[in-house]
Amino acid sequence: MSNYKLDTICVQGGYKPGNSEPRTLPIYQSTTYKYDSADHLGDLFDLKADGHMYSRISNPTLACVEAKIAEMEGGVGAMLVSSGQAANLTAVLNITSAGQNIISLASIYGGTVNLFAVTLKKMGIEVRFATPDMTDAEIEAMMDENTRMIFGETVANPALVVFDIERYAKLAHKHDMPLVVDNTFATPVLCRPFEYGCDIVTHSTTKYMDGHATVVGGCIVDSGKFDWSVGGRYPELTTPDDSYHGVVYTESFGPAAYVTKARVQMLRDMGNTMSPMAAFLLNLGLETLALRMERHCANALAVAEFLRDHECVDWVDYPLLPGNSQYDLAKKYLSKGACGVISVGIKGGRAAATRFLDNLKLLNIVVHVADARSCALHPASTTHRQLTEEQLNACGVKPEQVRLSIGIENIEDILADLDQALRA
Repeated sequence: MSNYKLDTICVQGGYKPGNSEPRTLPIYQSTTYKYDSADHLGDLFDLKADGHMYSRISNPTLACVEAKIAEMEGGVGAMLVSSGQAANLTAVLNITSAGQNIISLASIYGGTVNLFAVTLKKMGIEVRFATPDMTDAEIEAMMDENTRMIFGETVANPALVVFDIERYAKLAHKHDMPLVVDNTFATPVLCRPFEYGCDIVTHSTTKYMDGHATVVGGCIVDSGKFDWSVGGRYPELTTPDDSYHGVVYTESFGPAAYVTKARVQMLRDMGNTMSPMAAFLLNLGLETLALRMERHCANALAVAEFLRDHECVDWVDYPLLPGNSQYDLAKKYLSKGACGVISVGIKGGRAAATRFLDNLKLLNIVVHVADARSCALHPASTTHRQLTEEQLNACGVKPEQVRLSIGIENIEDILADLDQALRA
C-alpha cells in the first residue's frame, strides 16, 4: 500500500512499468500462458506459486486494475468480474449456501432486489429485507444461526438512501458476520466503507468507475479485516477445500482468504470473467475518476437547488440538499459529494414525468446511470418494472419519479435543458 493520495492512485496505481516497458497498461489479450516446467504449473494449480493459469481465473491486465481498485478502497485484494450483478452474486455465494440466509436493506437497486428475492430463492438462499427505520432489535430478530451477512448500498439506486455503515457494521460484527457494501454510486473517491467498519465492498464498475458507458463490469474488494474463524461460522474458509487438494484459505492466504476463495473457486467454476479489453477500458476511466466525481457532484448539487425551487417540480431528493432526510448521514459519509444522481418528482404524476422525458434535448433517455453524459430515466416503468408495488415502495420508487444522472457538461446548458423540458 502506497502513501499516495487517492487522486494519484487513480492515475498511477496498479501498473508499475519497468525499464523500457510500455508506459500505459498493456492489453494481455491471451487466454493462455507458457511455463518453463511442469512442476511450476502444478504449483500454480496447487495455489503454491504466484502467476496466471488461465484467463478465466486471472490475467495480467486484470491483475493491475484489481491492484489499483484494492488500493483505492484500502483493501488487501480485489477481483474483477463481468458485471455488478455478478459481483454481488459472487460476494453472496462465496460464503452462503442453500438453506442459509442473508439480511439486505430493501432500498437497494431494483436489479439486485430481483437477484436476491427471486434468483437466490431458487438456489435455496433466503434474503430477509430490512428497512432503514427498523431498530437494531428488530433486525436482530431477523437473524439466526444460518444468517451469513448484512448487505447494503452506500447510496441506494435510485432511492438515494444513505447507508449508515458504522451502525450496520457494529450490528453485523456483534453477531460474528461480515458487512458487505455496494459502493457503486459513491466510489472510493467519495466514501471508503472499510474506514467505517465494512468488510467486503462490491462495485458495478459499469457506472462511475468506467464513466463513459463503454464497458460492463464488476468488482469485489476484500478489506482483509474480518476474522473468518470466529465461532466456526465460515467453514468454507477455515476448513480444507477438497477442490484444491485440501487448502485452508485462512491458513494459506491469511487476510486475503475471502477474495482468494472467490477467485480460485467461484470465478473458476462460474466463469463470470471480465475480458482484458474491458479491464483496459475500465482503467482509462479510473484514471480520471477523481476529477470527474468532483464535477458530477458540483453539477448535481446545482441541479438539485435549481429543481427545488422550480414551479413544475413537486419534490427533489438529493442527500446533500439541506433539509433532505439523508442530509446528516450524507455529511458523515459523503462530505466530498453525494454522487451525480438526483431523484425528482414531476408535478402531474406519471404522465407528466413521461412528457418531461420526451422533451429533453441535451439529456438522453437511456437505461444507464453515472457516466460523463447527463441522462434521465423513469425507474418505475424501466429498471424497476419487474417489482411489485410493495417492492417499489420499499425501494423508494414513485410513479412521478424521474432519475437524473447529471454529467460533466456545462452546468448552464444542463439547467437550460431541464427548464425547457419542465415547461414543455
